[in-house]
Amino acid sequence: MRIAVVTGASSGIGKEFVKQIANRYRTLDEIWVLARRTERLLELAEEIKSVKIRCFSCDLTDKRRFVKYKNALKKYNPSIRILVNAAGYGIIGTFRELKEEDNVGMVELNCTALTRMIDISLPYMSKKQANIINMASSAAFLPQPSFAVYAASKSYVLSLSQALNQELKKRRITVTAVCPGPVDTEFFDIAEVYNSVKVYKKLFRANACDVVSLALKDAYHKKAVSVYGFSMKGFRLLTKLLPHGFMVKFIK
Repeated sequence: MRIAVVTGASSGIGKEFVKQIANRYRTLDEIWVLARRTERLLELAEEIKSVKIRCFSCDLTDKRRFVKYKNALKKYNPSIRILVNAAGYGIIGTFRELKEEDNVGMVELNCTALTRMIDISLPYMSKKQANIINMASSAAFLPQPSFAVYAASKSYVLSLSQALNQELKKRRITVTAVCPGPVDTEFFDIAEVYNSVKVYKKLFRANACDVVSLALKDAYHKKAVSVYGFSMKGFRLLTKLLPHGFMVKFIK
Protein backbone atom coordinates (compact mmCIF):
# COMPACT_ATOMS: atom_id res chain seq x y z
CA MET A 1 0.00 0.00 0.00
CA ARG A 2 1.43 3.37 -1.09
CA ILE A 3 0.51 6.31 1.10
CA ALA A 4 1.22 9.95 1.88
CA VAL A 5 1.21 11.23 5.47
CA VAL A 6 0.36 14.84 6.37
CA THR A 7 0.39 16.42 9.83
CA GLY A 8 -1.51 19.61 10.63
CA ALA A 9 -4.01 18.56 7.97
CA SER A 10 -7.11 20.12 9.50
CA SER A 11 -6.44 23.63 8.17
CA GLY A 12 -4.16 25.99 6.31
CA ILE A 13 -1.06 24.71 4.58
CA GLY A 14 -1.49 21.14 5.85
CA LYS A 15 -5.00 20.92 4.39
CA GLU A 16 -3.78 22.39 1.12
CA PHE A 17 -1.05 19.75 0.93
CA VAL A 18 -3.66 17.01 1.24
CA LYS A 19 -5.76 18.49 -1.56
CA GLN A 20 -2.86 18.91 -3.96
CA ILE A 21 -1.28 15.53 -3.19
CA ALA A 22 -4.65 13.87 -3.85
CA ASN A 23 -4.82 15.59 -7.25
CA ARG A 24 -1.21 15.07 -8.30
CA TYR A 25 -0.27 11.59 -7.07
CA ARG A 26 -2.69 9.16 -8.68
CA THR A 27 -0.77 6.03 -7.61
CA LEU A 28 -1.42 6.56 -3.89
CA ASP A 29 -3.81 4.19 -2.16
CA GLU A 30 -4.41 6.38 0.88
CA ILE A 31 -3.48 9.67 2.50
CA TRP A 32 -3.07 9.51 6.26
CA VAL A 33 -3.87 12.80 7.99
CA LEU A 34 -3.05 13.83 11.55
CA ALA A 35 -4.40 16.80 13.52
CA ARG A 36 -6.20 17.66 16.76
CA ARG A 37 -9.58 18.67 15.31
CA THR A 38 -11.42 15.48 14.49
CA GLU A 39 -14.41 17.16 12.86
CA ARG A 40 -12.16 19.04 10.44
CA LEU A 41 -10.38 15.85 9.43
CA LEU A 42 -13.67 14.11 8.80
CA GLU A 43 -14.86 17.04 6.68
CA LEU A 44 -11.64 16.80 4.67
CA ALA A 45 -12.14 13.07 4.18
CA GLU A 46 -15.62 13.79 2.79
CA GLU A 47 -14.27 16.49 0.51
CA ILE A 48 -11.51 14.39 -1.07
CA LYS A 49 -12.98 11.88 -3.52
CA SER A 50 -9.96 10.70 -5.50
CA VAL A 51 -8.20 8.79 -2.73
CA LYS A 52 -9.08 7.32 0.65
CA ILE A 53 -8.31 9.56 3.64
CA ARG A 54 -7.42 7.80 6.88
CA CYS A 55 -7.82 10.10 9.90
CA PHE A 56 -5.75 10.15 13.09
CA SER A 57 -7.05 12.60 15.66
CA CYS A 58 -4.21 13.46 18.02
CA ASP A 59 -2.30 16.19 19.80
CA LEU A 60 1.22 15.80 18.42
CA THR A 61 2.76 17.45 21.47
CA ASP A 62 1.66 14.43 23.52
CA LYS A 63 4.02 11.49 22.92
CA ARG A 64 1.30 9.02 23.94
CA ARG A 65 -0.93 10.16 21.06
CA PHE A 66 1.45 8.65 18.51
CA VAL A 67 0.49 5.10 19.53
CA LYS A 68 -2.44 4.83 17.09
CA TYR A 69 -0.26 6.01 14.20
CA LYS A 70 2.54 3.61 15.18
CA ASN A 71 0.13 0.69 15.42
CA ALA A 72 -1.36 1.47 12.02
CA LEU A 73 2.12 1.46 10.47
CA LYS A 74 2.86 -1.93 12.00
CA LYS A 75 -0.50 -3.34 10.95
CA TYR A 76 -0.56 -2.18 7.31
CA ASN A 77 3.21 -1.94 6.69
CA PRO A 78 2.68 0.77 4.04
CA SER A 79 5.22 2.35 1.71
CA ILE A 80 5.28 6.06 2.53
CA ARG A 81 5.82 8.02 -0.68
CA ILE A 82 5.50 11.48 0.92
CA LEU A 83 5.68 12.66 4.53
CA VAL A 84 4.61 16.27 5.09
CA ASN A 85 5.25 17.81 8.48
CA ALA A 86 2.96 20.85 8.34
CA ALA A 87 1.84 20.98 11.98
CA GLY A 88 3.18 24.01 13.78
CA TYR A 89 2.38 27.43 15.18
CA GLY A 90 3.95 30.70 16.25
CA ILE A 91 3.01 33.48 18.66
CA ILE A 92 4.15 37.07 18.24
CA GLY A 93 5.58 38.73 21.32
CA THR A 94 8.76 39.02 23.37
CA PHE A 95 9.97 36.00 25.31
CA ARG A 96 8.91 37.65 28.58
CA GLU A 97 5.45 38.55 27.27
CA LEU A 98 4.60 34.98 26.29
CA LYS A 99 3.59 32.36 28.82
CA GLU A 100 5.89 29.44 29.53
CA GLU A 101 3.39 27.06 27.88
CA ASP A 102 3.51 29.19 24.72
CA ASN A 103 7.30 29.27 24.43
CA VAL A 104 7.72 25.59 25.25
CA GLY A 105 4.68 24.59 23.20
CA MET A 106 6.17 26.03 20.00
CA VAL A 107 9.31 23.96 20.51
CA GLU A 108 7.34 20.82 21.31
CA LEU A 109 5.19 21.02 18.18
CA ASN A 110 7.51 22.70 15.69
CA CYS A 111 10.62 20.70 16.64
CA THR A 112 9.99 17.69 18.88
CA ALA A 113 6.81 16.42 17.21
CA LEU A 114 8.31 16.89 13.74
CA THR A 115 11.43 14.97 14.76
CA ARG A 116 9.34 12.19 16.25
CA MET A 117 7.21 11.90 13.10
CA ILE A 118 10.31 11.50 10.96
CA ASP A 119 11.82 8.94 13.33
CA ILE A 120 8.64 6.84 13.42
CA SER A 121 7.93 7.11 9.69
CA LEU A 122 11.40 6.67 8.23
CA PRO A 123 11.49 2.84 8.38
CA TYR A 124 8.38 2.79 6.16
CA MET A 125 9.60 5.29 3.56
CA SER A 126 9.52 4.01 -0.02
CA LYS A 127 12.73 2.30 -1.15
CA LYS A 128 12.26 3.52 -4.74
CA GLN A 129 11.74 7.23 -4.18
CA ALA A 130 10.33 9.23 -1.29
CA ASN A 131 10.02 12.80 -0.09
CA ILE A 132 9.96 14.37 3.34
CA ILE A 133 8.60 17.91 3.25
CA ASN A 134 9.11 19.94 6.42
CA MET A 135 7.39 23.29 6.92
CA ALA A 136 10.03 25.72 8.05
CA SER A 137 9.72 29.46 7.42
CA SER A 138 11.65 32.45 6.13
CA ALA A 139 11.94 33.24 9.85
CA ALA A 140 14.51 30.42 9.91
CA PHE A 141 16.97 32.61 8.01
CA LEU A 142 17.45 35.17 10.76
CA PRO A 143 16.88 35.53 14.54
CA GLN A 144 13.74 37.57 15.10
CA PRO A 145 13.16 39.60 18.26
CA SER A 146 9.49 39.46 19.31
CA PHE A 147 9.22 36.17 17.42
CA ALA A 148 12.27 34.60 19.01
CA VAL A 149 11.18 31.05 19.83
CA TYR A 150 9.23 30.58 16.60
CA ALA A 151 12.17 31.73 14.47
CA ALA A 152 14.57 29.55 16.45
CA SER A 153 12.28 26.52 16.10
CA LYS A 154 12.08 27.00 12.33
CA SER A 155 15.86 27.41 12.14
CA TYR A 156 16.03 23.97 13.74
CA VAL A 157 13.67 22.58 11.08
CA LEU A 158 15.77 24.08 8.28
CA SER A 159 19.04 22.79 9.71
CA LEU A 160 17.67 19.32 10.41
CA SER A 161 16.14 19.08 6.94
CA GLN A 162 19.34 20.02 5.16
CA ALA A 163 21.38 17.54 7.18
CA LEU A 164 18.90 14.70 6.67
CA ASN A 165 18.75 15.47 2.96
CA GLN A 166 22.44 14.54 2.78
CA GLU A 167 22.15 11.55 5.11
CA LEU A 168 19.25 9.96 3.24
CA LYS A 169 20.45 10.38 -0.36
CA LYS A 170 21.63 6.77 -0.56
CA ARG A 171 18.09 5.69 0.32
CA ARG A 172 16.70 7.93 -2.45
CA ILE A 173 14.81 10.04 0.08
CA THR A 174 14.80 13.80 -0.53
CA VAL A 175 14.17 16.14 2.40
CA THR A 176 12.87 19.60 1.48
CA ALA A 177 12.50 22.50 3.91
CA VAL A 178 9.72 24.86 2.86
CA CYS A 179 10.53 28.44 3.83
CA PRO A 180 7.76 30.86 2.85
CA GLY A 181 7.17 34.29 4.26
CA PRO A 182 3.78 35.09 5.80
CA VAL A 183 1.03 32.91 4.32
CA ASP A 184 -2.65 33.84 4.32
CA THR A 185 -3.98 31.10 6.66
CA GLU A 186 -5.42 30.71 10.17
CA PHE A 187 -1.82 30.90 11.46
CA PHE A 188 -2.29 34.56 12.40
CA ASP A 189 -5.42 33.84 14.44
CA ILE A 190 -3.08 32.23 16.97
CA ALA A 191 0.03 34.30 16.26
CA GLU A 192 -1.66 37.60 17.13
CA VAL A 193 -2.98 36.64 20.57
CA TYR A 194 -0.67 39.12 22.33
CA ASN A 195 0.55 41.42 19.55
CA SER A 196 -0.30 42.22 15.95
CA VAL A 197 1.93 41.28 13.05
CA LYS A 198 4.07 44.08 11.66
CA VAL A 199 2.40 46.02 8.83
CA TYR A 200 5.20 45.34 6.35
CA LYS A 201 4.77 41.58 6.84
CA LYS A 202 1.09 41.82 5.91
CA LEU A 203 2.13 43.19 2.54
CA PHE A 204 4.02 40.00 1.69
CA ARG A 205 1.38 37.41 2.56
CA ALA A 206 1.36 34.60 0.04
CA ASN A 207 -1.44 32.30 -1.06
CA ALA A 208 -1.26 28.84 0.55
CA CYS A 209 -2.13 27.16 -2.74
CA ASP A 210 0.87 28.75 -4.47
CA VAL A 211 3.28 27.94 -1.63
CA VAL A 212 2.23 24.28 -1.56
CA SER A 213 2.31 23.95 -5.34
CA LEU A 214 5.92 25.16 -5.45
CA ALA A 215 6.87 23.00 -2.45
CA LEU A 216 5.61 19.83 -4.15
CA LYS A 217 7.35 20.79 -7.38
CA ASP A 218 10.64 21.52 -5.61
CA ALA A 219 10.43 18.29 -3.60
CA TYR A 220 9.81 16.31 -6.79
CA HIS A 221 12.91 17.92 -8.33
CA LYS A 222 14.90 17.05 -5.18
CA LYS A 223 15.53 20.58 -3.96
CA ALA A 224 16.70 20.91 -0.37
CA VAL A 225 14.98 24.27 0.23
CA SER A 226 11.79 25.71 -1.27
CA VAL A 227 11.32 29.47 -1.01
CA TYR A 228 8.21 31.06 -2.52
CA GLY A 229 8.28 34.57 -3.98
CA PHE A 230 10.96 37.03 -5.11
CA SER A 231 10.73 39.02 -1.87
CA MET A 232 11.52 36.02 0.32
CA LYS A 233 14.27 34.83 -2.02
CA GLY A 234 15.74 38.31 -1.78
CA PHE A 235 15.44 38.23 2.01
CA ARG A 236 17.25 34.89 2.12
CA LEU A 237 20.07 36.31 0.01
CA LEU A 238 20.41 39.34 2.30
CA THR A 239 20.69 37.10 5.37
CA LYS A 240 23.59 35.34 3.69
CA LEU A 241 25.38 38.57 2.74
CA LEU A 242 24.84 40.77 5.81
CA PRO A 243 25.78 40.05 9.46
CA HIS A 244 22.83 38.85 11.50
CA GLY A 245 23.83 41.15 14.35
CA PHE A 246 23.27 44.10 12.03
CA MET A 247 20.02 42.83 10.48
CA VAL A 248 18.17 41.98 13.70
CA LYS A 249 18.17 45.66 14.62
CA PHE A 250 15.68 46.24 11.82
CA ILE A 251 13.44 43.27 12.65
CA LYS A 252 12.09 44.67 15.91
